[in-house]
Amino acid sequence: MLLAKKAFLTKGVGVHKHKLTSLELALRDAKIASYNIVRVSSIFPPYCKLVSREAGLKYLMPGQILHVVVSESSTDEPNRLVAASVGVAIPKNPANYGYLSEHHSYGETEEKAGDYAEDMAASMLATILGVRFDPEASYDAKKEIWKISTEIVKTANITQSAIGEKNGNWTTVVAACVLII
Repeated sequence: MLLAKKAFLTKGVGVHKHKLTSLELALRDAKIASYNIVRVSSIFPPYCKLVSREAGLKYLMPGQILHVVVSESSTDEPNRLVAASVGVAIPKNPANYGYLSEHHSYGETEEKAGDYAEDMAASMLATILGVRFDPEASYDAKKEIWKISTEIVKTANITQSAIGEKNGNWTTVVAACVLII
């Protein structure tokens, strides 16, 4: 059984005249370009521990296959704001799984994109835990309900935003949760 025991959040930005190269540079900035990335859906595994990027990288070897929840956004429009974010919601009971969410956008600040991704992950977790909340309520109001419920132990996000390079080169942002098996 492949089940991640550790995970870490990372982000990066890259700029280049070619879109693919800008993605490569963003992955380098995020410190995950030297791995074979397999995109996976958005479940934070039971008993998985969230560690720092530096700690997580110590478990990896270049060329290995990584299971990653990743968000990316690119633009070649000068001065266009792009953002990529991954939100995480971890339940109090470590035997339960949590949620990760990907969000990529144009024109949103890093804070707004991060809050949105975190809200999505927490909302998905809250629904399976039976935590009652108004889905139309503000993120701040829902966050208070989740804190009071004691079912959700942690929510967080990793977000990278950037403004499109002034000469029209591709600007790519990535945010990711790397699952270490």
